[in-house]
Amino acid sequence: MSIDNLPPLRDVLETHDLMPKKSLGQNFLFDLNLTSKIARQAGSLKDQPVIEVGPGPGGLTRALLAQGAIVTAIERDERCLAALAEIEAYYPGRLNVISGDALQQDFGKLFEGQEKPKIVANLPYNVGTQLLVNWLLSEPWPPYYQSMTLMFQREVAERIVAKVGSDHYGRLGVLAGWRTEAKISFDVPPQAFTPPPKVMSSVVHIVPRENPLPCKAKTLGKITQAAFGQRRKMLRQSLKPVGGAELLEAAGIDGTRRAETLSIEEFVLLANISDKFE
Repeated sequence: MSIDNLPPLRDVLETHDLMPKKSLGQNFLFDLNLTSKIARQAGSLKDQPVIEVGPGPGGLTRALLAQGAIVTAIERDERCLAALAEIEAYYPGRLNVISGDALQQDFGKLFEGQEKPKIVANLPYNVGTQLLVNWLLSEPWPPYYQSMTLMFQREVAERIVAKVGSDHYGRLGVLAGWRTEAKISFDVPPQAFTPPPKVMSSVVHIVPRENPLPCKAKTLGKITQAAFGQRRKMLRQSLKPVGGAELLEAAGIDGTRRAETLSIEEFVLLANISDKFE
């Protein structure tokens, strides 16, 4: 499939000597059919601002641009910048590449006073979960972005959409379920990547809720971190650093329960009572 007249991605890697680095969590996608399918999950992109993290040699970037997006791409690997500059030249005024670490980037400030962007990315595996948590806990809410269409390892995707009582339910499920509606769009097999990871990957589409249950994001983040940090322990033990038995008693929650049995509403209750304690 050809979506533009730029060279095939395998040739781009050879030209710029871009072997994926394990230390950067890089797994490149060459299939432009597939990158176009990922881009389509974000809905209409015509003249829409899009944030992409970890574009690498630009497979997904090209798909986003071909569908009319205006892309801001954050790339930590300086080796990729020359390949991205070629795409920038092909789509004048539609691609802005920022060289830097996405974990250090203030995305809200970047788009202050502008139309809300969509976030679309094949996230580097080693920072994907932390980036998502940062986006879920961002303030103020509703956030500066319209939606997120993100690639994760299948196991992480299942944790994002997990409901209380399921095997995958944990901190990610609570935070994502509290503030957003998330669904797994489709799976991507290992052989679609270079190098192939050892696991299946999934694309997740996440839309912010306008009015999540009222609660301080920072406090909920702290409560869920304590609860699931020692998930096999009873709550009276795991929540000791944030109020323990006293907090649970005030919320009317049995301290012998474990974190995975608590609903999102119960975690929000704990966070709100914790704030009253302080």
